[in-house]
Amino acid sequence: MPRNQEVMWPRLVANKILRKRLGSNNFVADFPSRKETLLEIPSLDQPSLSPKTIFSHHKDTHNYSIFVTTWNVGGVAPHEGLDMEDLLDTGNTACDIYVLGFQEIVPLSASNVLGSENSKISTKWNSLIREALNKKIRCRDKAQHSSEDGKSSIENSIPGQDFRCIISKQMVGILISVWVRSYLRPYIRHPSVSCIGCGIMGCLGNKGSVSVRFRLHETSFCFVCSHLASGGREGDEKLRNSNVSEIFSRTSFPRGPSRDLPRKILDHDRVILLGDLNYRISLPESTIRLLVDTREWNGLLEHDQLRMELMNGEFEGWHEGSITFAPTYKYRPNSDAYYGCFHQSKKGEKKRAPAWCDRIIWYGKGLKQHVYNRGEEKFSDHRPVKALFTAEVAVLHSMKQFQSFFLSDRFDRITSQLEIPSSADDFLCKGRSSFQI
Repeated sequence: MPRNQEVMWPRLVANKILRKRLGSNNFVADFPSRKETLLEIPSLDQPSLSPKTIFSHHKDTHNYSIFVTTWNVGGVAPHEGLDMEDLLDTGNTACDIYVLGFQEIVPLSASNVLGSENSKISTKWNSLIREALNKKIRCRDKAQHSSEDGKSSIENSIPGQDFRCIISKQMVGILISVWVRSYLRPYIRHPSVSCIGCGIMGCLGNKGSVSVRFRLHETSFCFVCSHLASGGREGDEKLRNSNVSEIFSRTSFPRGPSRDLPRKILDHDRVILLGDLNYRISLPESTIRLLVDTREWNGLLEHDQLRMELMNGEFEGWHEGSITFAPTYKYRPNSDAYYGCFHQSKKGEKKRAPAWCDRIIWYGKGLKQHVYNRGEEKFSDHRPVKALFTAEVAVLHSMKQFQSFFLSDRFDRITSQLEIPSSADDFLCKGRSSFQI
C-alpha cells in the first residue's frame, strides 16, 4: 500500500468515528446561500417601504405543494434508461418543491463505509433528477417559441418555473436532494444539513440519517432521510427504535445569525421523515405471505411495527397516510416476485418476509397529505414510495411589496452577476461544488 494511503486510511476512519465530518456546514447546491446577503435592497425612502411597514408582524398564509419520495436502490447505480419522470410523476403533478431521498446509492462495503466519500453516483442521480424535472418545462417552452417555419427555436426556460437544487447531501449510501422552482429561490434562507451515523460502532454512516433544513418565507422546514437498522428477528425493532432516539437527540442545526432558528428536528414548523425505516411485520413468515397473496393489507398493518411506534412509541405524535399498496420489500431485482416465495426459493437462500420498510411520515401541523403510494421501478429489491403534500407557509404581509423587486429584471441582473459561470450540471459534477456556509 502506498505510504500516503497508509496515512490517510486511519485518519479517515478516525474522523468518521470522532464525527468531525458530520457537521452542518457543507453540501452541494446550484448556488451559494451567502449570495442573498449581497443583494441590493430597495431604497427605504419610499413611503410604502418605511421601517414601520417593512417590520409589520402581519402574516398571510400561502400553500405550497411538496413532492416527497424515498427509495432504497440496493447499491445499484442508475442506468441511462431509468425513467425518473415516472418516479417523480411529472406527467401528473406540478409541485413547487421536490424532495428525493435515497438509501444504498453505493454498496455498503467496508471501503465505502470507512473510506472517503465517492460523489460520482450522487452526481449522476442529481443529473437525472434535473433532466426529469425540467424536461416538461423545456418542451413546453420550446413549443411556445417555435418559429414560423415550424422549426423550434433555441430552448429557454420559462422564467421562474425551472427547478434548481438548493441542497444535496450524501453520507455513505444515504442521499437527500431538494429542488425548488427558481421563483422560490429568493425566499429560501439558512439552508443547512446535519448527518448522524448510527451504524458500525454506533457512529458510522452505513445506517443513520441526513437531515436538511431551510426557512421558506417565515416557516422552517426539516426533511430527514433515514436508513435504520435492518433485521426481521424478534427484538430487532428495538435497534431501530434506538436509531430513531439517536437521530432525534444528536441532530443539530446552527442557530443562525439572529440565533432564532430551530436547532432540533422537532422544533421546526414542518417536519417530514422519509427513508428505509426497516420496520417489519410481527407475524410468522407463512402468515405474512398468505396475507400478501390475498392482499389483506389491514390484517398485516395491525401487526406493522412502525404503526405500533406511531401509536405509542418513538414516533408518538407523528402521522402517516393510509397504506393501500403492497409491501415494498423484499423483491427479486427486475421482477415482481418477493424473495423466498415458496415456489421460487432456492436451497439455502435466506428468506425475508415482505414488509413496508420504505415509509414517509410527518410531524406537527400545517401539512396535508393528498397522495401516498408506491412506484414500480424494479431494478432494486425495494420499491420506491412517494407522497404529495400541501404545506402552509407564513408570509410577512410587507414582503409582498418586495415581490416585484425579487422577480424583476433588476433582480435577475444582480443575481446573474453572482452566478457560477459554468452550467449547473457542471457545477454539480465538479469536486469543488461543495461550499462552506
